[in-house]
Amino acid sequence: MELAVRTAETVFNRKSLEIDAPAEVERICRWIQDTIALKMKRQGAVVALSGGIDSSTVAALCVRALGPDKVFGLQMPEQHSSEDTLELSGLAAAHFGIEAGHQDITEVLTALGCYTRQEAAYRRLIPEYGPGWRAKIVLPGVLEAERLRLFSLIAVSPEGRQVKKRLDHKSYLEIVAATNFKQRVRKMFEYYHADRLNYAVTGTPNRLEYDQGFFVKLGDGAADIKPIAHLYKSQVYQLAEYLGVPEEIRSRPPTTDTYSLPQSQEEFYFSLSYEKMDLCLYGKNKDIPRDQVASAAGINLEQLERVYADIEQKRRTTAYLHMAPQVVQDIFHTRVAEGKENVQQKS
Repeated sequence: MELAVRTAETVFNRKSLEIDAPAEVERICRWIQDTIALKMKRQGAVVALSGGIDSSTVAALCVRALGPDKVFGLQMPEQHSSEDTLELSGLAAAHFGIEAGHQDITEVLTALGCYTRQEAAYRRLIPEYGPGWRAKIVLPGVLEAERLRLFSLIAVSPEGRQVKKRLDHKSYLEIVAATNFKQRVRKMFEYYHADRLNYAVTGTPNRLEYDQGFFVKLGDGAADIKPIAHLYKSQVYQLAEYLGVPEEIRSRPPTTDTYSLPQSQEEFYFSLSYEKMDLCLYGKNKDIPRDQVASAAGINLEQLERVYADIEQKRRTTAYLHMAPQVVQDIFHTRVAEGKENVQQKS
């Protein structure tokens, strides 16, 4: 059974992404039940709660499928988390009646050198960077004139002075590598609780994030199930409304909640609002006429071509993130074949 689309539009527009939320919730919940209980032989689900729309929707789906006593929410803030992260993640847990564990990961990240490694890379570009400074990395918008798009470091001093420096490749890689500790440490705690409870670990990427590689390998990209990876972001919002995710969470702008300065997903990775990205990615995947996609997204054809090129580039450069560990030959297939051969020899 495939995703239930609510409308059959003859002209592509935002309504083309509308779905039958009740039917889709029922479909996903049946899949969660079958996958966790029957295939994986697990007794429940662990959901890392960020206070965002995706994790809250996954929590709601797991509660609907398994019951609140079989869902464990995990709050894992750190010193760079925004002020409302803990509040909204707690709100989601309380609203859906699930147990919520709290694990501040700041000390773990400090011991690993996450912050000192980040700051060392910052100081290479901004020597005066020190205590009280805050920073983030940003990418120019994809709709701007055709040019090479490079990341920049934006830092703000304790006095409010802003400094912006273009990132060289080495500094960019070092900052990202150090920052990725955050997602990997969180996943470590998720699996600790999953092992303790005999639960499955949920992943919370939507289709934009999954398709475009917006996750950390063996960090937030690691999971046993990913219930909303097939849904465009706007479709996740449709499910969230139907499932009763609190308005405070549904109205929160999408954020990475990763760097010490507030950072939207748009300025860090997608370079386009999720509403426009949904339309462009859907249009590309469904081979919708380009003029209809551009019109629906409110951009011109030249801009659409840049978006499509960016989509393909991200797919190429992040293909590695989706790859399973590589082996010389198919071990499982070989084992099965050898087993059959042994059976034949014995007979």
